Amino acid sequence: MTGETVLSARGLGVRYGSTPAVVGLDLAVTRGEVVGLIGPDGAGKTSTLRACAGLLRPSRGEVRVLGEEAWANRRALHRRLGYLAQRFALYGDLTVDENVQFFALLLGVAGWRARREMLLDRVGLTPFRARQADRLSGGMKQKLALACSLMHSPEVLLLDEPTTGVDPVTRREFWRLLADLVAEGLTLVLATPYLDEAERCSRVVLMHEGRVLADAAPRDIPALLPGAIVEVAAEPRTAVAAALERLEGVIDVRPFAAHFHVRVRAAAGAEAAIRAALEGAGAAVTEARVIPTTLEDAFLHLTTSPAATEAA
Repeated sequence: MTGETVLSARGLGVRYGSTPAVVGLDLAVTRGEVVGLIGPDGAGKTSTLRACAGLLRPSRGEVRVLGEEAWANRRALHRRLGYLAQRFALYGDLTVDENVQFFALLLGVAGWRARREMLLDRVGLTPFRARQADRLSGGMKQKLALACSLMHSPEVLLLDEPTTGVDPVTRREFWRLLADLVAEGLTLVLATPYLDEAERCSRVVLMHEGRVLADAAPRDIPALLPGAIVEVAAEPRTAVAAALERLEGVIDVRPFAAHFHVRVRAAAGAEAAIRAALEGAGAAVTEARVIPTTLEDAFLHLTTSPAATEAA
């Protein structure tokens, strides 16, 4: 990464009628970064990406991409910026070849035939180039959309939940392609609902109701969560949950698959105290151990805590 800022937002606001979607968002992305926008539905991720792509006029604030104001210079910017929408937006009655050709001609790409060959080979669609887009699987459609968005060699690529609904194998292949592109100098800003994908990013921007709650490297986000996490396995679950919530020093209790994640103010002595309290309540305790705080723990806390609600 060079340290050059290629995308920035200052006080970005987006409204749909009287409904705010993004509120006072600040963001700076340097060249070569992979920045992941994560957050629950309605957090403002798509609206942020669309404003950054020059597809949506902000109600307030400013977005600059590659030195240009995004909305005012949107037509020229689209020749240097790539955008992959959440929903498949290509032409279903055209073949793979024809879709890529259409975008190449639309953007005035010189030598597009050779680039089309390279991109289709790279995304693994060469054997399917004569197939209509509507007859592709979900993962293949996303690969075609990626090839089209890369046809004009963009410097920055915006992706809106590019792997939603894609099978795990294809998702892994998609991320392998993205990693190769980043290694070649492409800058990525993407929205994703998957926390394992967020952990692949160089930075995570956690959004909630249009606001940024955290902006840091994935490994640093868990440190924003106060206290420590004790993982508890015990039965019966209803009685266990009630006993844990009454225990002094417990901040919150969350079901986590077959376990509970219990956030406590201090790790010292927490395991023994939890065991004693549960056994005293007649529960059968299988496990109670302090574990590292995960990105998912931090995500759940920051997006559902009273502080987050008040901030939004």
